[in-house]
Amino acid sequence: MHRPVAVLGGVAVHLPEDRLSSRKVEQRVAELSDGFVPPSGFVRRLTGVEHRYLMPADWQASDLAVAAARKVLAETGTATADVDLLIFASASQDMVEPATAHIVSAKLGLACPVFDVKNACNSVLNGMEIADALIASGRYRRILIACGESPSRAVRWRVPHLSAYCAAFPGYTLSDAGAALLLHPADASPNGPGILGFGFTADSRVWEVGTLPGGGSAHPRDEEYSYFRMDGDRLKEAFAALGPQVLHDTVHRLGLRWDDFTMVGLHQVSLSYLEEVRTRIGVDADRIVVTLPDHGNLASASLPLQLSIALQSGRVGPGDLIALVGLGGGISAGMVVVRL
Repeated sequence: MHRPVAVLGGVAVHLPEDRLSSRKVEQRVAELSDGFVPPSGFVRRLTGVEHRYLMPADWQASDLAVAAARKVLAETGTATADVDLLIFASASQDMVEPATAHIVSAKLGLACPVFDVKNACNSVLNGMEIADALIASGRYRRILIACGESPSRAVRWRVPHLSAYCAAFPGYTLSDAGAALLLHPADASPNGPGILGFGFTADSRVWEVGTLPGGGSAHPRDEEYSYFRMDGDRLKEAFAALGPQVLHDTVHRLGLRWDDFTMVGLHQVSLSYLEEVRTRIGVDADRIVVTLPDHGNLASASLPLQLSIALQSGRVGPGDLIALVGLGGGISAGMVVVRL
């Protein structure tokens, strides 16, 4: 196993105060739609989601990222002047231009280079991979990864009929949240804390199974394209075809076994699919931190949340091995292995 070059020095999450139950979601759709009433209890029965978080009306994705970033900087005793690079890694964004990283940087008072990384629910994992490589190159020392997920802005509340409701259904499970991670160089110890490795794969031929198509060059202004659209069955089929081989290969390449991990974070979209993925990979249930019922699907902030909860509850601590396994629209899958 190679000596790590970067350490995950801190992780923090910000959750808005406003929580919305699945029952309230269905009530809101019924109140705002012209005659359409969603099936009662459908969201909870199908996904297991009980609650999700909604950011304030005057907040943006950048505000969620800033709130989490301030926490991780304070908890690690890092001054803003000591941040060498800011990466905004998120499926959400404040606007098409400029990069949301500039807005986050301005709100934090940073004076360093910035850029965005965007790959659906794997955005944070890809941001970690880039940060690790940049630290290894010697280009930067302290890299702040900030994530602000604001999917509530793309939820379809006015629904004309059942087929439209089903197409927009994934949006009713999504949750707003901010997350932040701080990476810095590892020390010379071969067995010390640090990021041990990554593994990613993708099948971009099936990108159309899940989209938020509005705002880009394809559909710049049509409101009809401003809501989430997803074929859940086709998405599951695509991930089944992609398979877990990249995960097994990564663990094997690092000289590890799944039993070596104290915690395995898995991206969570429904409880039934979480169990399906866990079983297919071969991970024991006691290594999973289940966040979906109480927090919903937080997109790329989901894995930082699971790690934060595990750290705060004492389920993981210094010296433990953890794996963060991501599944993202597009589609892509991958993982990062970290020794705490």
